[in-house]
Amino acid sequence: MRRRALILVEGGPWGCVPLYVQAAQRLGLHPIILSADPTCDDYLAAEGIQTMHVDTSNLDALISECSRLRATYDIAGITGKSVVYVTVGKLCRHFDLPGPNPASIEQCLDKFTQRELLAAAGVASPNYRLAANARDVESSAAEIGLPVILKPPVGGGSIGVRLCRNVDEIAEHTANLFGGKQIRRPSPRILVEEFAQGPLYTVEIMGSEVIGIGTCDFGPPPHFVYRQFTLPALLTDEECKRITHASLSCLRALGLGWGPTGIEFRWTKDGPVVIEVNPRLHGTPAPQLVLLAYGVDLITEHIKLVIGGECDLRKRHSHAAAARFLVADRDGALDWIGGDSQAAAVSGVAEVKFYVEPKAPIVRKGDYRDCIGHVIAASPTHAQTEAILQHAVDLIDWSITPFPAADE
Repeated sequence: MRRRALILVEGGPWGCVPLYVQAAQRLGLHPIILSADPTCDDYLAAEGIQTMHVDTSNLDALISECSRLRATYDIAGITGKSVVYVTVGKLCRHFDLPGPNPASIEQCLDKFTQRELLAAAGVASPNYRLAANARDVESSAAEIGLPVILKPPVGGGSIGVRLCRNVDEIAEHTANLFGGKQIRRPSPRILVEEFAQGPLYTVEIMGSEVIGIGTCDFGPPPHFVYRQFTLPALLTDEECKRITHASLSCLRALGLGWGPTGIEFRWTKDGPVVIEVNPRLHGTPAPQLVLLAYGVDLITEHIKLVIGGECDLRKRHSHAAAARFLVADRDGALDWIGGDSQAAAVSGVAEVKFYVEPKAPIVRKGDYRDCIGHVIAASPTHAQTEAILQHAVDLIDWSITPFPAADE
C-alpha cells in the first residue's frame, strides 16, 4: 500500500512548519515540502523531512512535481504558506482535493480589493485611498486627516506598514515604499488608511466558527512590532457578540468560510473596525495559544480538512495563554543570547524559542523581523499567566554590539 502524503507548499504559516510536520506525522501522513529554496529551513534538514526543489510560483511546475510524486505516494491533501496560497487553491482543484477557493483568496490578498469588498458589504473599516504616486499619497492623507497608515497593498508581517503623523513622515515613507526600501521590492501603489485608534483584537476562525478572540500589544510607534498576544481577550459578552458578528460578515463579504481565517480588529469609539482579514491560519504563536487556552489544535484540525476529514473544534478547557516576543533594542552583531533553559523551567511556561544565533547581524526593519524570540505561558487566570510570563522573560538576556560607525 502506498504511503499517504501531505504536500506542504513552502511549508506553512510563519513559524508553523514544525507544527504542520509533526501534526501530519501524528495523523499517519508523510509530509513532503515543495520549496523554491529547500535550504532556507534548518529544521527540515535536521529532521530529515523530504523536501523537493520546485518553482512554487509556477502552477505548471507544481502540477508536474505533484504528478510525479503520485507515482509513489497517495497524495491525501495539499496546503501551504500564505505567499503561495492562491496557487495552493488552484493545485487542489486540479487534483480534485479539498482546498480554499483561489478566487476568494486572491481578492482577499490584495488589501485594496479587500477594503472595497468589505465597504460594499457595509462592514465597518477605516477610511482609505489607493495612491499611485507621491502626489496622490499627499492628497489622500489630507482628505483622510492625520495621522494615517501607509502600507503596500500586498504583503504581511507589518512589512512596510507605518504610522505617519505629519507631512515629513508621509514624504519619507512614501519614498521608501516606492523606492523599495524596507520592503522586498518597490510597491507600484500605496494604500493610505485612517488610523483606527483603540485596542487590537485578533479572531481565530475555522470554517465559519469563531474559536477564540485574543488581544495584541505593540511596541512604540511609528511601527507595528508585536510585543504580546493574549488569549482570550478580556471582553464583555456584548463586545464578543459584536466582534463575532463582524467576523462572520467579513467571511460572507469575501467569499471565505473554508478552512482557517484570521481577522484583526481595532475597537474604536464606534465599536469593532476591521483592519485586516487573512485567509489563512495566523502564524506562530497563535496556534499554540489556541491549543493552550482551549485544547483545540487548529493545525491538526486544518490538516483533517485538507485531507477530506471533519474538524473537531470542541473546547476541552478554558485557560489564559499569552506569548511575549523578545524584540531587539538596537542594530548590531548579536554577541550572545541566553537564559532560555532557566525560563523554560518556570512552571507554566510552555515554550521558549530563539530565532537567531550568536554572531548573527541584527538590522531592525520595524516589522516582525525585529523579533528575536518568544516565550509562551499559560495558567487558569490572566493575572497568573502574566506573572509567569514576566518572570520567565526576566531570566532571558542578550548582548548586541552596535555596528561600527561609517567613518570608523
